[in-house]
Amino acid sequence: MSQPPSALPGTLDGWLAYIERVHPQTIAMGLDRVRVVRDALGLATPFPIVIVGGTNGKGSACMMLEAILHQAGYKTACYTSPHLLRYNERVRVARVDASDVDLVRAFAAVEGARAKVDVPLTYFEFGTLAAMWLFVEAHVDVAILEVGLGGRLDAVNVFEPDCAMVMSVALDHMDYLGDTREKIGFEKAGIFRAGKPAICADADPPQSLTEHAAAIGASLLIRGRDFDVKQAATQWGYQGPGGARHGLPWPALRGAYQLANAAACIAALDTLRDHLPVTMNDIRSGLLTAENPGRFQVLPGQPTVILDVAHNPHAALALASSLKQMPRGGRTLAVFAMLADKDIDGVIAIIKPLVTQWFAAGIDGARGSRAEVIAQKLAEAGIAAVTRYENVAAALRAARDAAQVDDKILVFGSFHTVSEAMQTLK
Repeated sequence: MSQPPSALPGTLDGWLAYIERVHPQTIAMGLDRVRVVRDALGLATPFPIVIVGGTNGKGSACMMLEAILHQAGYKTACYTSPHLLRYNERVRVARVDASDVDLVRAFAAVEGARAKVDVPLTYFEFGTLAAMWLFVEAHVDVAILEVGLGGRLDAVNVFEPDCAMVMSVALDHMDYLGDTREKIGFEKAGIFRAGKPAICADADPPQSLTEHAAAIGASLLIRGRDFDVKQAATQWGYQGPGGARHGLPWPALRGAYQLANAAACIAALDTLRDHLPVTMNDIRSGLLTAENPGRFQVLPGQPTVILDVAHNPHAALALASSLKQMPRGGRTLAVFAMLADKDIDGVIAIIKPLVTQWFAAGIDGARGSRAEVIAQKLAEAGIAAVTRYENVAAALRAARDAAQVDDKILVFGSFHTVSEAMQTLK
């Protein structure tokens, strides 16, 4: 199960290949393995921790929290997943991606502890412990951890949050989390802690989430009940446990739904103000400088290219809302590729009225859908204007060749889709 030190990798690519082989499964729910290796590492976390979960919106919330706390002068750590171009994107200190050298050192430290206790770790579990090892070594002031899958049994949940956030609850990862919002809500609520603030940005949370918070004695704040947004044309306002805040700028992250995410972040910071006070200027500057590539990312130039990782119906609704708010005119050409275990039909039904022409693409790998499957799904939805391509790169090139200056090219459907598009555009 473990390798002699001389056989361990010396490069980041080598380590990433190695940790994919340590556990026979890509996903294996449970905290026991991570807990054992965490203790073998002797990981003590003296800094405040915010854990962010939810079906959608958690990546954006992490970026806004990170930006605001960084503006306030805190040495802020942030762990997110998945990455788009480089693994280093997942692990940041002071808004700087971890270096290859530091990640190699962290993986070696985790492997040393893992080998002693002879416990297998999944790729995500290995990466979570490596990130936290680096954060402890860097003496950060605060760490923001994004849940990978679910919450209750996710690797980040072996660490004790001072505040936990659930951004939304919708149907996704149903093979692991359950096939109803109630079942999924219970899994998401597993990151809440007794006596600690729990923020829910979903204005209509499942009863399972609210009941679990009450049962364990978490201090639950729900959008629309305990904090809320007051939207205006060019600015917006917030009302929450720390009082009212007026004249806030629209976040740099596009989409009206980002106001709900931003409000949840302010609510979380309100609950942490005794430990991590921030000013209005910190909040304003953070909202204006937060970046989250691949989430309704509009690239400069013409024709307009929009990248969005939307990979479930809930995210597709947010994408559709943002598309409707863009200037009218020209056609919308969609480069579309999804994973086979996602609700492809549900996503198509939502985006279908907004697209003029579809470029169906395949995704490599065991979970990827072939272009033929995507094209068939589009045909079954009554869409005739479809061409298919082996991969996203080919589909994107074809869309750019077909596009006129005032058209929009929408590339969406998964992180894999956006990642390949980014590499192609570079």
